[in-house]
Amino acid sequence: MSKELKVKKIRNGTVIDHIPPGRAMDIIKILNVNMEEDTVLIAVNVDSSKMGKKDIIKIEGKLLERDEVDKVAIVAPEATVNIIKDYEVVKKFKVKPPETVEGVIKCPNPNCITNDEREPVRTRFVLESDDPPVYRCEYCERLVEADRLPDLIR
Repeated sequence: MSKELKVKKIRNGTVIDHIPPGRAMDIIKILNVNMEEDTVLIAVNVDSSKMGKKDIIKIEGKLLERDEVDKVAIVAPEATVNIIKDYEVVKKFKVKPPETVEGVIKCPNPNCITNDEREPVRTRFVLESDDPPVYRCEYCERLVEADRLPDLIR
């Protein structure tokens, strides 16, 4: 007899699928999901024929804004987003790392002008490579590789 865990469908909200294994909590953090109030399902290291292993997030009642989708794409460029309405997928798309990112990634260079508290300058990063994502600070030229991005997103 096969045992299978059934997970309830969400009525309205967002499902983020094909997240690299171990990255779901990074996405929860950057989306500022309220774990005490929002209805959230996080599945980690789920078997995937496409990826081997993957993470999945279901958020009831939340539709992602464009800037939130961009943040997901920075951390999980393989992810797909499913918009759910009345228990049905009404829109499904693969995220794409944005070409430029303003005010989202903190520059890791302590000497960068964007980290000078006397002169508030908004960060601006340009995508150098998208597999995996590597961004370059437009001010100090510092490269930020994919594995550092989750910790630098504001």
